[in-house]
Amino acid sequence: MKLNLEHIPRVKTITKEDFIKNYYKPQKPLVMERFITDWPAYKKWNLDYIKDIAGDKEVPLYDDRPVNYKDGFNEPHAKMKLSEYIDLLKRKPTKYRIFLWNIFREVPALQNDYALPNFGLKLLKTMPMLFFGGTNSHTFMHYDIDFSNIFHFHFEGKKQCILFDQKQSKFLYKIPHSLIVREDIDFSNPDLKKWPALKKAKGWECELNHGEILYMPEGYWHYMRYITPGFSMSLRSITKNPINVVKALNNFIIMRQYDNLMRKLKGQKWIDWKNTQAIKNTK
Repeated sequence: MKLNLEHIPRVKTITKEDFIKNYYKPQKPLVMERFITDWPAYKKWNLDYIKDIAGDKEVPLYDDRPVNYKDGFNEPHAKMKLSEYIDLLKRKPTKYRIFLWNIFREVPALQNDYALPNFGLKLLKTMPMLFFGGTNSHTFMHYDIDFSNIFHFHFEGKKQCILFDQKQSKFLYKIPHSLIVREDIDFSNPDLKKWPALKKAKGWECELNHGEILYMPEGYWHYMRYITPGFSMSLRSITKNPINVVKALNNFIIMRQYDNLMRKLKGQKWIDWKNTQAIKNTK
């Protein structure tokens, strides 16, 4: 038995009016296949190009090791020159990923390769982020702390994306005081006997190819797996929904600070308690 997933709708391109009416307002995901074909990045951006223009930069790397109480928020597990990392991606599968890297601060010339698209929303100019991964590397199922609307532009290779809205949280084995679910759930091939509540969750899925854009509405859970080596760029638009604004502020001001305090006070016992509580809460 597989997860209950619906294919995310696809369009070649879309007007801002249709996007706002049919996807943003009802908060539904969408894949846009040919929206950025006029960008220089559409033709230029691949792993070799990024290596040539930014190979000397040191990059933060993350893998899929279980969360440890000593880990800081978004603290990298390793660092490496980008040229060495891209060579690694091409040579063999690796768990190491680049996560939330603003390359444009270090290589401003890359800003000439794209333009802020007009979706009818105000996009943050200062926060374009890059994500890289090798074959079968993946993120934990998580949602973004700020409840933004996310536009995820994929370059080179293929990427699997699985999404759930916040209503499905009760079925996902969510870790309390956190933005992730149990790290030992493989959402690309879940053991539904071990995690039976997942049978009730209703979600979305797609495969992203070069130049395609995935729109993820506010607070959507997302799991990303690199089918082949590649990279993506995300742009975001801050939520205007008052309820989600309050949730985002709570995440920043209360939830994250409380979690950091409990890690200091209780250490690994706090992490273990949260993992156990995720199962109890879901049952």
